[in-house]
Amino acid sequence: MTHKIAESTPGNVIRPAEAADVPAVKAVTDAAYHHYIARIGRVPAPMESNHAQNVAMGRVYVAGDAEGAVVGLVVVYANDDHLYLDNIAVHPDAAGKGLGGRLLAFVDAHARALALPEIRLYTNAMMWENQKIYPRYGYEFVERRVEGIYDRFHYRKRLTG
Repeated sequence: MTHKIAESTPGNVIRPAEAADVPAVKAVTDAAYHHYIARIGRVPAPMESNHAQNVAMGRVYVAGDAEGAVVGLVVVYANDDHLYLDNIAVHPDAAGKGLGGRLLAFVDAHARALALPEIRLYTNAMMWENQKIYPRYGYEFVERRVEGIYDRFHYRKRLTG
């Protein structure tokens, strides 16, 4: 089942996810993270998230392709002093077309709209591609922290203006 974004402006809309989007949110997340299972030796945390709960809590925003099918998403949590970017996922079929950058720009705008001064995120230490991507979008490395079975690189982006 294909889930549509907005018929009027397909491919240009990032919008809050709805209950009907939950299967697409799971499918995009699974497709985006599946290749990491062998590398890190376990299912990445975003694949085990409670997608229905995140959607119901208003934490998930989805983006579509030219036909309006969900091909990207972000999961964010608003805290008192920062916006936490829990997950950003782009379906591999939509990779390399700038959607990840558009989603990160959306997160910046969302944090600013909430008057939050920074965005925080972390990534698994074995997802080394992300260690190159996030600094290109203004994120600075904060620390490497091992939490139980997870070895993570923590980043933040301070917002100005």
